[in-house]
Amino acid sequence: MPYEMIALLMFSSMMLMLLTGQRVFGAIGFVGAVAGLLLWGTGGVDVPFSAAMKLMKWYPLLTLPMFIFMGYVLSESRIADDLYKMFHVWMGPVKGGLAIGTIGLMVLISAMNGLSVAGMAIGATIALPELLRRGYDKIMVTGVIQAGSSLGILVPPSVVLVLYAMIARQPVGQLWLAGVMPGLLMATLFVIYIYVRCRMQPHLGPVLPAEERDLPMSEKLRLLRAGLLPLIIFATMMIPFVKGWTSLVESSAIGALAAFLAAVLKGRMTREVFENSVRNTLGISCMFMWIILAALGFGAIFDGLGAVKAIEDLFTTQLGLGPWGILILMQLSFILMGTFLDDTAMLVIVAPLYVPLVGELGFDLIWYGVLYTITTQIAYMTPPFGYNLFLMRAMAPPEIGLRDIYVSIIPFVLVMVGALSLVMIFPQIALWLPEYIYGK
Repeated sequence: MPYEMIALLMFSSMMLMLLTGQRVFGAIGFVGAVAGLLLWGTGGVDVPFSAAMKLMKWYPLLTLPMFIFMGYVLSESRIADDLYKMFHVWMGPVKGGLAIGTIGLMVLISAMNGLSVAGMAIGATIALPELLRRGYDKIMVTGVIQAGSSLGILVPPSVVLVLYAMIARQPVGQLWLAGVMPGLLMATLFVIYIYVRCRMQPHLGPVLPAEERDLPMSEKLRLLRAGLLPLIIFATMMIPFVKGWTSLVESSAIGALAAFLAAVLKGRMTREVFENSVRNTLGISCMFMWIILAALGFGAIFDGLGAVKAIEDLFTTQLGLGPWGILILMQLSFILMGTFLDDTAMLVIVAPLYVPLVGELGFDLIWYGVLYTITTQIAYMTPPFGYNLFLMRAMAPPEIGLRDIYVSIIPFVLVMVGALSLVMIFPQIALWLPEYIYGK
C-alpha cells in the first residue's frame, strides 16, 4: 500500500474513533499503536516507549501542574471576586465600563490560569449576573464573556502553548513571550469595540448609578489593593524568569507558592479549597500528559511514513499553492475542526502534519504557534458547534437562549479575525518581545 494511502487511512480511522465519542488520547494512541504494529511488527512497540521516555525527560513539563494549581487556588479562594469588585467601582462611571472591566478581569484570570474554561466559568458566574442586573444588553455581555475567556489560551502562562511547545519542540518561554503582545492587542481591540459601541448606543451599557460608584477614596483604594493581588503574584513569578534569575520551572513553583500564601494570608485556604485545587490540578495535568504521550507516538508513525513530504507535495506540486496559500488553508482547516473538537484535540491531530510542513515552508515555528492559538480561539466561538458556545449555554441563565449566544459572538469574531490578520501581516507583533528578551 502506498504510504500516502496509509497516512490517509490512519487519519480517517482516528477521526472515525473521535466521532464515536472516544477519549482523545485513546483514539490517537490506539490508531498510532495499531499502525506501528502493522507496519513494523513487534518493533513498533518501541515507538510509544520512546514517546513515553521523551515525555518523562521533558523537564519544562513540570510547569504544567504548577500553573494549573496556581489558577485553581486563586479561583477557589475567591481572589478573582476581588478583581471584579475593583473593576466594578473604578470603571462604573464609563459607558460600557463594567463590560470593559470584564475584559480586564478576563486578561488577569488568563494570567492566573492559562485555561479558557476557567475564564468562562468565572465570567459566567461572577460578571454575567451583575451585568444583566444593571441593565446591560444580554447579547453584548454574552459576547464579552465568551471573547474575554478565549484569551486564556493566548496570554501566558498558556497551557495550550506548553502543549504546542512539547509537540513542536520549541522553547516554552519564547512561546509565552510571543503570546503577550497579540493577547494584549486582542484585549485592546475588544475594549475599543465595546467603548465605541456603547458610546453610539448608550442603552447597551449604562453608567453605574451614582450611589454605587461614589464610595470614599479609602474604600476605592482598599478594593484596588485587593484587586491588584493577582497582578503582584503574576509579577512575582514572571519578573525573575524574564530577568534570567530563575528557570521556567522555578518560576512556576514561585507562582504556585505565591498563590497558596496569598490565600493563606487572606484566611481563605480552607481544607475544601485545598482539596478541590489539588484534585482539579491532578485531573487536568494527567489529561494533558496522556494527550501529549499519544500525540508523540502518533507523530512518530507519521514521520516514519514520510507523510509530511507527501502532503507538502500535494499542496505545492499538485495544487500549485505558494507558502502563504498553504498557511491560510491550514488556518481555515483549524476553524473547520474547531466546530467539533477542542484546542488540544486539534493540535495533536494536525501537529504531526502541519508543524514540520510550516518549518519546510520557511515560517517561524514560534510565530506559527501564536497563529494556531488565535485561530483556535476563533474556532472556539464559531457556529454551529463552537466549544465556547456550548460552555456558555450550560452556564448562562434561562433568559439567554442559544440564538442570543450565536448572535453575540459575531462582532467579536470579526475583531479576532482582524487581530489574526495583523499578526500574520506583521510577524514582529509576536516575535519582537521574545527576540528582545532572549537577544539580551
